[in-house]
Amino acid sequence: MDNQPKPSIINCHTHIFTGDHVPPWLAKTFVPWPFFYLFSVSKLVKIFRWWYRNPYTLQFKPWYKRTRDFFYNIKIVTRRYKILGTLAFMAGAWLLIHSIFYVNDWLASVGDPKKTIHEQSSIVRDWMKRKHLLWMPTANGWKILLILFFLLFFQSGRNMFFFILKKTWSFLGILPGSKTKELAGRYLNIGRFAFYDKQGDVFRRLKSQYPEGTGFVVLPMDMEFMDAGDLNSKSVYRQQMEELKQIKGKEDNKDLFFPFVFAEPRRIVAEGKSHFDYTFKDGKVTLTDCFIKEYIEDSKFNGFKIYPALGYYPFDESLLPLWKYAADNGLPILTHCIRGTIFYRGVKKKEWDEHPVFKQANGNGDYVSLRLLEIENQEYCNNFTHPLNYLCLLEEQLLRKLVGKATSQSVKDLYGYINDHTPLRYNLSHLKLCFGHFGGDDEWNRFFEFDRENYAAQLVRNPTKGITFLTDEKGDSKPGKIEHIWKYVDWYSIICSIMLQYPNVYADLSYIIHSKEIQPLLKQTLMNGILRKRVLFGTDFYVVRNHKSEKNMLADMVDDLTEEEFDQIARVNPREFLYSRLHGAVKI
Repeated sequence: MDNQPKPSIINCHTHIFTGDHVPPWLAKTFVPWPFFYLFSVSKLVKIFRWWYRNPYTLQFKPWYKRTRDFFYNIKIVTRRYKILGTLAFMAGAWLLIHSIFYVNDWLASVGDPKKTIHEQSSIVRDWMKRKHLLWMPTANGWKILLILFFLLFFQSGRNMFFFILKKTWSFLGILPGSKTKELAGRYLNIGRFAFYDKQGDVFRRLKSQYPEGTGFVVLPMDMEFMDAGDLNSKSVYRQQMEELKQIKGKEDNKDLFFPFVFAEPRRIVAEGKSHFDYTFKDGKVTLTDCFIKEYIEDSKFNGFKIYPALGYYPFDESLLPLWKYAADNGLPILTHCIRGTIFYRGVKKKEWDEHPVFKQANGNGDYVSLRLLEIENQEYCNNFTHPLNYLCLLEEQLLRKLVGKATSQSVKDLYGYINDHTPLRYNLSHLKLCFGHFGGDDEWNRFFEFDRENYAAQLVRNPTKGITFLTDEKGDSKPGKIEHIWKYVDWYSIICSIMLQYPNVYADLSYIIHSKEIQPLLKQTLMNGILRKRVLFGTDFYVVRNHKSEKNMLADMVDDLTEEEFDQIARVNPREFLYSRLHGAVKI
């Protein structure tokens, strides 16, 4: 019997950046100007840190415990004696009604209430006035104190209070929407971990929730170019990376801490050769002294992270030399691939109205650039995130179009470009890529819903290849096909098809792992002999914390999968993903 210990678990998708690394105006585009200035991330971080270092500590003081016991005795006595409970209920109802009256009077100055509800409220108010049960002080201070007292001591009435207000005032009924709630959850997560000034403290919190020896891929974020405000000068991207270097340098972390470098094309342009500099010969890129070399080669960072929703395509010209370097050295690239709340906050640029590579039918056998007509930020930024964009890197004929359009002759020379009709001498078909979040749980649901969609059926009909993107069933070129896939096919089917067709493409379960609803399709995915070797365990710590804790998600995954399935995605596949010719195999 084999008693060899199993290799350690590796979580392939985590974050430990602090609130200091997030730009202040994330609420921009969710909240109208100028009100989004009221929701500053930096101010939120300061408030949370103040709370945890001051009021939060009061609960451990003897006087606080005595006060808590006093209020407990009052509450419990109303449960044990019905007459006191009845009196407490009547007092709560009286406070609820008055709280609603006070707030309604204040809101009447900014809008009109719904007529029916307002009339009913007036009837109640008149009746209470006749019975001398109405108390309407002229000073707003007394009204505010009464409302606060009600909300603080009558928890069971809070939901009724807000429900009635929303029903009375239409403009309150639209707040918050689903996207706003999602953003609020993101703010809450930042606040939860804002107590920590250093990434090392956050990392220790993460490690403590996993078995000893667990490895972690740690992904930084470079959000300075998303047009959501400037960071504090002490919390810029370089400072974030320097902290990661220090964490990796510690003896107890060096073999289980796998930090990536964030690849931001606008930073490459802004900082020039100090950020990314190289030479090349015969299609091979060699780094010279620069930021990328310092972290990838000197400090042995393990790969690259990109987040196209911040306002760029993954095939941006300034990234093409970096991807050649990554592909030839087997360095993994992990990309954000889910619709979310972190995206470019500026105005849509004119060049984003069309796709740089893909075409759409224009009648009479003519094709023009694929039109991208989305206006809202959260909609048009999905064009950057779309998984089909990665075909422009992996598929030689599409990469050839990109390289042919390059303004830099060195990019053309690097790839051995001759003309639009001659294959490139060097390509990126061997690029090692991971789709973070596997497209999103909403796209997994779409896959199930598309029972009449021909493309969604391709994974079942052709489980070794999935969807063919550029040709018909006979293998002939079909240029209009990509338009239909872009617009109408679920991202799960697209990602799985790319994984089936290219040997170094993976997808991780980060964020979507919190949802029990993904388990049936995950089990089905792992039945495919190719896909089971490309799925990676990852959680998206700490972004996913508003749904579940790390311990909860790990326990769920161990319970839902067989031991062999879990070991495949959490122990075996991550080692293949992280292996590189530059750094070799992981040591845990």
